[in-house]
Formats: sequence, C-alpha cells, structure tokens
Amino acid sequence: MEIFDLAVIGGGVNGTGTARDAQGRGLKTLLVEAKDFASGTSSASTKLIHGGLRYLENYEFKMVGEALAEREVIMRAAPHIVWPLRFCLPHSPEQRPFLMIRAGLFLYDHLGKRELLPGSKGLSLRSGPEGAPLQDWVKRGFLYSDCWVQDARLVVLNAMDAQARGATVRTRTKVTSARRTEDGKLWTLTLQAEDGTETTAQARAVVNAGGPWAADIDTQVVGSNNPAKLRLVRGSHIVVPRAFDGDHAYIFQNTDGRILFAIPYEQDFTLIGTTDVEHTNDPREVHCTAEEQRYMLTAVNRYFKKTLTDADVVWTYAGVRPLLFEEGKSASKVSRDYSYRLDGTPGGDAPLLTIFGGKLTAYRELSEEAVDHFKPFFDMRPSWTRGSVLPGGDIGLDFNAALAEFTAAHATIDSKTAWRLLRNYGSFAYDIAENQGEDLGSGVSQGEIEHLKNREYATALDDVLWRRSKLGLVASDETRQRINAILAA
Repeated sequence: MEIFDLAVIGGGVNGTGTARDAQGRGLKTLLVEAKDFASGTSSASTKLIHGGLRYLENYEFKMVGEALAEREVIMRAAPHIVWPLRFCLPHSPEQRPFLMIRAGLFLYDHLGKRELLPGSKGLSLRSGPEGAPLQDWVKRGFLYSDCWVQDARLVVLNAMDAQARGATVRTRTKVTSARRTEDGKLWTLTLQAEDGTETTAQARAVVNAGGPWAADIDTQVVGSNNPAKLRLVRGSHIVVPRAFDGDHAYIFQNTDGRILFAIPYEQDFTLIGTTDVEHTNDPREVHCTAEEQRYMLTAVNRYFKKTLTDADVVWTYAGVRPLLFEEGKSASKVSRDYSYRLDGTPGGDAPLLTIFGGKLTAYRELSEEAVDHFKPFFDMRPSWTRGSVLPGGDIGLDFNAALAEFTAAHATIDSKTAWRLLRNYGSFAYDIAENQGEDLGSGVSQGEIEHLKNREYATALDDVLWRRSKLGLVASDETRQRINAILAA
C-alpha cells in the first residue's frame, strides 16, 4: 500500500492550494476530490480578488490588510486569469456618509502593499463613462481598485501545478473512511471511485479542506467527536446581457446597508451579486431563489437608467460560504477570516488539520499557513509560493501586449476567441491554437476540449461549460453534443 506524507481531502481552492504548497515543500501529497475541482463554493464566488472594503466596518483591519497584500501576489502568479478592475462606488446620500467612505478608501489604499494597482479617488458622476448608465440622482462617487479572477480556473491551476510537482491527484473519488492505524502513526484512507471501486492509501497526516462539508468529513469520515462548527451562508448571483459600457465595475450601496456588485462578465454580459442568506440544507442543494433574484434586480435598478427585469436574467448561480460560527451575528456580519484545528502531536497520534472559513483572496496565504502546521512532524523545505507562477501564467503582466503577440501569431482566430483563449489558458493558448482540430462551433475547437480533458481533469460537460470556462452562456446544443462526444471518447 502506497504511503503518502499528506492526504488532502477536498478539491476547492484551499485544498488544491494546500496540496500544491505541500508538494512543493517536498511532502509526498495525495489530493482527493469527491466530484470535480471547484464544484462547490470555489466556483460560486463573485470572482474577485479583493481586500473586502465593507469588512472595514467590522474593524477587521488585519484580515483586510493581509488580503490587500495578497492581491498583487496572486495577480503576478496568474496574470491570465487575474487582472486589475476599477470599481465605481456611487454615493447614496441616505446611506454611509461621504467622509466615512473617503476615510475607508484611504485605509484601503494603505493597509496593504500596492505597486500595480492605482489608488482611489473622488469622482463626479454628472459626466464621463462611469456616470453615463446611472440615474440622474447619482451625483458623485469614488473610484478604487481590486482584481477580477476566474475562480474555478484558479482551483484547477493549483491542482495542475501540484501534480506537475509530483502530487497524486484523484477527482470523482470519495474518501469514505479515514482512521488512524492501531499504533496511531498513520492514517488509512478508503477511496471510492464513482463506479464503486474501492482502494486504500495511507498517509502520515491528513488535511480536512472540505469547506461546507468539513463537519461531515469530521463526523462521517474521520469519526470525530468534536466536529467542525460552521455557519453556512448562501451567496447568489445573476447574469444579464451587458448592462453598461466600459471595463469598470460598480459597487452599489443598497437601502438595507448591504452592497452589491455589477461587473463586466465574459465580454458580453454583466454579473450581479451577491446575497447573504442563512443556508440550512445540503450545501450541494443550493440555487438562487426567486426572492434573491428580485432583491438583486431591485437593488441595481435603483442606480441604473436601464431597468433590468427577470426576463433579462440568462443565468443564475449560488454557493455556500463556510464561515466561522459566531453567536448572535447576522449573516453579513460574520467574519470571512479563517482558522485551523490541529489534532495530533509529534511522536504521538498522526495529525489531522481541519481548515475553517477563508476567502478566495487569502487562499495562498491560508495554504502556506496550513502546511506550516506540519513543521513539527516533517522535515520540509521553506515556503515558496509567494513568488511562483501558476500554469499558463508566464505571459507577463502586460496582457494587451501578450494578446497582440498571440493574435499576430494566429491571425485566423477571431478577436473574441483569441481574447478568451489567452485569458483562460495563458501560454497554453498557443498549444490549443496550434492543435485546433475540428471546429465545434460557438468559438470552440476540438483542441481546446482535448486540452481540458487531458490536462485539466475535465470529464463531464459541466466541467467544461461552467468551471473550466463559461461557454455554457454561448454554446449551442450542437456544440454541447460535440464536446460531450470528445469527453466520452
């Protein structure tokens, strides 16, 4: 039976990030995901790498400062899937005072190291592109910077890099049992594939990175009497045809004090979200409710001249955030910070580390700290991910220059497809472009699907359409059938 140093249960951003970090430090690592990578929370975010401006109201200065510092670290690591985004924050007079927002943005500019992103500034919205789509009552506001990220792709790239460094990666494989051996020195894991086939593996340490399922893993898999205590909060989003021109995004203050984003999405659409609603059902049974959709439409229609209706909504999605349990706090006030619980001691029982909470922005730092917990148990190399590049990220920080070079080399590819390929795959776009094969329609080639199948663990249609890409928004039925045929071959 193969013995690993570390077994990571859960293929979200925290699990894949931890597996990558651990393998890069010399730990023989097994990464196991029951479904597809990013099939839960990590593909259902608002797609932002950000400090969290609103968290300053909860005095979470340390968390915000650390997240702000991570923005540019992640952007340098993956400039194809992470890029700067300017946010317009119109001022709503009856909500947060103008000077309070100005002070908050000053802190936002200076709490974290900032080299690549421009700072904030006041803005007149009576003219200019930012004010053009807004109602006349909106007079002034602010501009500030954060980053956009293709969240599910970030997860997949971490898994790819972990495997490239030597990790064993298993998707669509469920850990049905994890128990310490009789002497307590090792963990024995039972792994069940989708076809029911069972195998076993052993590991000297285990990480529970189950996100919303962390408590289930504790009780049903590990048999813990002290399960993770989490608060599940649903965040829903809607997608509509492009609601405004320009590359900037909006952050709106709603009348209930919450904020919503309106963000350019996949060239032809606008993403609107999110909500904060208590979720008590199975985390996989999650969707945007009619009530949440109405809430978001009402909130943005207060600002936009163009009225958006239910008929404009082309897609919705929702995910469950596993937040730290804090008694007496509303869903929107619960901390987005993270923590750990370590069971086991050097020379004693084999360790089990459980990860609680976390933000997409903090995943790299969280993963690094997670592996640091095992320093007393293993002789490992120093942390290394801060200056490393993720697969495909070696195109440089100037995306426009990289795009010009790519389009010059592949003049037969239309501009929208060229942009999409380089944004999704970075330097791998060249391999896809040079091995296109059959045209599957909807701007999709056989070469792209074979890349996703052979290099990015895609086995089902949704893996391609909604996680590795957002082709589900544009792909025809015929294209979907052709994609399915390649995946099944």
